[in-house]
Amino acid sequence: MNILKEQIQKMTDELRQMQKSDGSWRFCFEGGPMTDAFMIILLRSLKYNDEDLIKNLSNRLINLQTDEGTWKLYEDEKEGNLTATVQAYTALLFTGLYKKSHSTLKKAESYIISQGGLANVHFMTKWFLAVNGLYPWPKYFRFPLAYLLQPAGSPVSMYQLSSYARIHFIPMILAMNKRYIHSTPHSINLSHLHVSKPKSIDWLSFSDSHRTEHSLFIETIRSFFSFPSYVQRAGENAAEKYMLQRIESDGTLFSYASATFFMIYALLALGYKENSAQIMQAVSGLKSIIYQDDKIITLENSTSTVWDTALLSYSLQKAGVPYKDSLIMNAASYLLLRQQTKMADWSIHNPASSPGGWGFSNINTNHPDNDDTAAVLRAITQPSATNSLYFEAWNKGSSWLLTMQNRDGGFGAFEKNVNNPIFASIPLENAKDAATDPSTADLTGRVLEFFGNFAGLTKNHPSIHAAVSWLVQHQERNGSWYGRWGVCYIYGTWAAITGLKAAGLSNSHPAIVKAVKWLVSIQNKDGGFGESCRSSEVKTYIPLSFSTPSQTAWALDALLCVLDKKDAVIQRGIKRLMDPFDEKSSVYPTGIGLPKQFYIHYHSYNKIFPLLALSHYRNLR
Repeated sequence: MNILKEQIQKMTDELRQMQKSDGSWRFCFEGGPMTDAFMIILLRSLKYNDEDLIKNLSNRLINLQTDEGTWKLYEDEKEGNLTATVQAYTALLFTGLYKKSHSTLKKAESYIISQGGLANVHFMTKWFLAVNGLYPWPKYFRFPLAYLLQPAGSPVSMYQLSSYARIHFIPMILAMNKRYIHSTPHSINLSHLHVSKPKSIDWLSFSDSHRTEHSLFIETIRSFFSFPSYVQRAGENAAEKYMLQRIESDGTLFSYASATFFMIYALLALGYKENSAQIMQAVSGLKSIIYQDDKIITLENSTSTVWDTALLSYSLQKAGVPYKDSLIMNAASYLLLRQQTKMADWSIHNPASSPGGWGFSNINTNHPDNDDTAAVLRAITQPSATNSLYFEAWNKGSSWLLTMQNRDGGFGAFEKNVNNPIFASIPLENAKDAATDPSTADLTGRVLEFFGNFAGLTKNHPSIHAAVSWLVQHQERNGSWYGRWGVCYIYGTWAAITGLKAAGLSNSHPAIVKAVKWLVSIQNKDGGFGESCRSSEVKTYIPLSFSTPSQTAWALDALLCVLDKKDAVIQRGIKRLMDPFDEKSSVYPTGIGLPKQFYIHYHSYNKIFPLLALSHYRNLR
């Protein structure tokens, strides 16, 4: 027990030293090659030749390349990732530091061709290549921008798309409709990476199981072509206005690097100059979210500062740090200042609610989400008991969060009731993952855990009862739940068990019994837990050959809600969690942005969740 106490104290002391002067914690939100690659291409494309930055980003790309010449998104990804390899390959050519004949790029070239060439890369990367003149735009397809003029209440309104999809699709459509190509001073050519002649159909991804829905979507879009040209121009103006109204103070669009890249080219397509205030500010905003320490330099797709700060504050409180300690109060002060006050896009489907949520990044003022809001509310619950400012913020946040419940009883990420099956069947890759914002087990479970443990709302409350019912109905046959924003079945099952227990379900409830049995069955021989990112791609649990710190902590935290702390499963898990993890285990991405395309290594997670699980274990009698 003394060893455990010392371990928790050591972790607490380390975090105390790492806190920033404004009360936040700043950890890297690390993705794959995409953001660094796109940044290199953008800088060269705009002739913003920041040579030091380009060299540093290219060095990271080189360091990520495998011995076989490919780029992967996670360590156990079979062979490599075609889209990531094309992104990195193209960026390295743009640097001017590497030629096609370089051994590094020759290996990558062979792999790209073996995988079918550029025709098989993800459509978002095709778009980025096309806008730079490296891949042909689809010859006949245009998206009628008159569609954007549909009233918000229309069943086919753009507000039936998820906010994440809208903020990316709108600038993409603007540039694509104009077949815009931004000329670059670099004579880059990727024709050698074509295995077959590019066709418009290469941009689309049809599924036999959704053939009817695909046809319905395409016919719906075609109907907008009948609108006269002045209506189409009005739609174009609406698209431009939509972007400009959602630019954050740092110049980024919705605080996402990916959306900001697309916006820059969309503005260029609309006639903005390279040196216009909007584009220069956007590039400056991208540079401002470059993370740098003594180990890594990378462009984050977004900072995770609010998320990390909220989770770390909560974990430290569970570790025994008093809420009046400056460590907690400084974090609370930082979080209080980032409560959002706008009637933003979330209000389209929830107009009766007042603002009160929190977003993910430090600069986010337009895009609150349910997960961050619940995380912040946990962190400020104790300060709100004695401070009227925090109490008011806590009340506003809790009220807003409760009104964000979907009609099916569950909770999504950003908006309410955005789950139109027509949009889930858009014939583009990842449409089911990105185009809608349905209820998910991880969001529903985590919101339940907050309301049950911190607001006193249990299964007898109508909203909580509905959320419990949703979770029970959506449990997998093997007892697990699928998590959308973390990897993956371990993440979802952790959130569901802790949420259901907080809502008042007993250990003997069939859903809890099945879930615990499943978790116990997947424990690794070393006592830890590990799950592959591939689970999110095949929608089936795929084990890792090694344990990771965050996944081990999630599984243990869930089991500690049900099992006796002396149980052999718990003891083995705690022992593993207290032992050091090797680098491979520690850097494995356990966050998900978009399956097959964007996985996240949260540098904070190995600090947050082991501390939380060890503290919960210690606090049990």
